[in-house]
Amino acid sequence: MNAPAVQFDPSSARFGSSRTQKRLEDDRLLTGKGLYSDDRNLPNQAWMVVVRCPYAHARISAMNAEAARGAGGVLAVWAYADLAADGVDHIPFPPLFKRADGSPMEAPLRTLLADGAGLYAGHAVAAIFAESREQAQDAADRLEIDYEELPCVIDPRVAILPGAPQVSAQVAGNISAEQRYGDANAVAAAFARAARVTEIELHNQRLIANAIEPRCSLAQYEGGRWTLYTQTQQPTGTRDALAAVFNTQPQQFRVVVGDIGGGFGMKTGLSPEDALVCHAARKLGRPVKWRADRSEEFLAAHMARDQHFKARLALDADGRILALRMDSLGNFGAVPVGSSAIIPLVLGPKVQTTVYHVPVIEYRVRGVLTHTMATGAYRGAGRPEANYLMERLIEKAAREMKLDPIELRRRNLIQPGQYPYRTHLGETYDSGDFGRMLESALEAADWNGFDTRRGESRRHGKLRGRGLAVYIEWTGALPTETVDIRVDADGTVTVFSGTQAMGQGLETSYTQLITEVLQIPLERVRIVQGDTDLANGMGSVGSRSAFVGGSAVVSAGRNTVARGKELAADALESAAADIGYRNGQFSITGTDRSIALAELAAKQPEKHFRVSATETPSSPSWPNGAQVCELEIDPETGEIALARFTSVDDIGRIINHMIVEGQIHGGIAQGVG
Repeated sequence: MNAPAVQFDPSSARFGSSRTQKRLEDDRLLTGKGLYSDDRNLPNQAWMVVVRCPYAHARISAMNAEAARGAGGVLAVWAYADLAADGVDHIPFPPLFKRADGSPMEAPLRTLLADGAGLYAGHAVAAIFAESREQAQDAADRLEIDYEELPCVIDPRVAILPGAPQVSAQVAGNISAEQRYGDANAVAAAFARAARVTEIELHNQRLIANAIEPRCSLAQYEGGRWTLYTQTQQPTGTRDALAAVFNTQPQQFRVVVGDIGGGFGMKTGLSPEDALVCHAARKLGRPVKWRADRSEEFLAAHMARDQHFKARLALDADGRILALRMDSLGNFGAVPVGSSAIIPLVLGPKVQTTVYHVPVIEYRVRGVLTHTMATGAYRGAGRPEANYLMERLIEKAAREMKLDPIELRRRNLIQPGQYPYRTHLGETYDSGDFGRMLESALEAADWNGFDTRRGESRRHGKLRGRGLAVYIEWTGALPTETVDIRVDADGTVTVFSGTQAMGQGLETSYTQLITEVLQIPLERVRIVQGDTDLANGMGSVGSRSAFVGGSAVVSAGRNTVARGKELAADALESAAADIGYRNGQFSITGTDRSIALAELAAKQPEKHFRVSATETPSSPSWPNGAQVCELEIDPETGEIALARFTSVDDIGRIINHMIVEGQIHGGIAQGVG
């Protein structure tokens, strides 16, 4: 695999970003000092095991818990009715979208346990609590449940047909939400004058996120307040959702997150299991823990993609795009999670025309309920599906028109002179050179040498093929973030952020950013995330952490210098305008009188000083690039080998070269997988 085209700066500055800095978190993680959810245990903790529906759709006719309750070590067995009797509510769903008739989006409530029927294989129907995990598992085997299997539908194309089984009586035709974009009349006119119309129908298959670390939760209730130890990418959002489930105030909950063994979007928001252990901790008067089995994660952690597309591309005789019409179905599953709707209804359409100039568009996007586990955020969340569709359309159009697919791309790329470029969904591409990315990828991949390599493969009895894709990404979801900084008398600078590390190297990146502003050694910086008693924010979703959270870190660093100048002016008996700052020292300009950052903190009554900054970037960023893949296939065995892979990426300012390369490699690995 060719290394991504990242330009290294040979000079290594004493402080700051834009250089390769070994990840600060790695020593801890590689020596076994990380703290993952299942590493935590509390004295006298009980265990929870969840019993799940084995059918895609089934009525719970009867449940006999007598044998389960009588098993050794069992503390409680709960069904939905037990939660309802205690006043436990459902996990709220943001009402962001509407149906075709203008009425609000509808879907089954996300109750912690199934209410009367299992709506998908893996739907939680009972929770069992015991002294040990093994005892809870044994009791689960003794729980007697009678199911009446009901008709089901798992394909959204079938779900919208007349007479299809209904997931919810409140959702006619299984269409939970619908969104339209564009100008239908203008698109019809463009298609009427087109020299070529290319059509395609494709399916982005359902995926399981399958993070290395299965989900795990541990809750404690003391002094009228909960502490939940879990692995959410959104600690503050999880806290607030818990408050809604239990009809109380967010301050009643503290959410603590340690290290996360992969999230990729699957660990966003509150899960039913999180809320169940919280309720049990209060009800049983002791800590309660749950950890998923791997097979359980395959069923009950939210999944991804599962979108069906029908698209038509209109082109003139020279191969220039005139219009794009798209009709897509997003499979929400049976009980949508918080991110189920926004991905197909907004995030995909936001970048659907990708790097190409498409004069007019018409999109129809429907979110469909089926008897499957919910889909939600997973690496890229809507953008990979959109890019894939557009590249497939371009390739097919080139073949139909007998044009070089590279030349067809060149003719339709947005040109540098068109910036700022306004998209059909009201977004603005501020800059970019998509043609340069394409040409750089072709050169790095030795595109013109392919025939020689294919001949060499033939001599070894192998087939060789290649593919090309140009892409665009959108980053900066939920574009406001607040960061606090505390400077202590010992010289420690602590950065408090509501974003959440989950393997992407935020501790290192944030440290580099703050050392660049404050000009202090890395060793003096401490990054605090994952504790809602200390830091709150939107969390790490939508490719926002470095872009939005990092911007807030820089702003907070600048505010630290500004506040420090005010304090230094008092300490040095000077005007703030006369105070300069360099390498951790405040000084009166033109004199040798100075005071160090740590010394300044020590002079404060609290022996520290604290500043805050809230940052809202004016617009998203638009990383983009091009990739070329070559495969070899053994025609006798069907074995496929990845022979060459070239990636060229325009990602703006690089904070840490090593982390950037690692993230690109990780994306390629997951995409190939």
